[in-house]
Amino acid sequence: MSNIKSRKEIKEIRIQLKNSNKKVVFTNGCFDLIHSGHVDYLVKAKEMGDILIVALNTDQSIKRIKGEKRPILKQEERAFIVSNLKPVDYVTFFEEDTPAEIINELIPDILVKGADWSIDKIVGRDIVEANGGEVKTIKFVNDQSTSKIIQLIKERF
Repeated sequence: MSNIKSRKEIKEIRIQLKNSNKKVVFTNGCFDLIHSGHVDYLVKAKEMGDILIVALNTDQSIKRIKGEKRPILKQEERAFIVSNLKPVDYVTFFEEDTPAEIINELIPDILVKGADWSIDKIVGRDIVEANGGEVKTIKFVNDQSTSKIIQLIKERF
């Protein structure tokens, strides 16, 4: 059974989890060309709670944010890869440029972003904190990024 779910299914799962003692952790991103930095980040995010939900930007959302040449991998492929990483419980998509709407729908217990975001700039912080949740950042352990990988490939070939 796949753990890639529609937003509607994720909302239903979240409602069920509200009645449990499980802490729901939420994060989001493009996750294009999965690398060690992504894996480290997701492992650390999962350690903050019991259930990790990852919302992926759709292909169209990434194009608007990062330009016409991205993503490298289509959303179905990115979802398949992320959903099969050990720390990830559920994967869904969001079409909007920011995750504000889906965060408002799910109201996670813990909202996580990379430490390259200052807490006061994290989209959805107000929603999560107003509902008794926490917003946390994760420090990157390596200097890896999809953009750097793409640049390295361009330089080498």
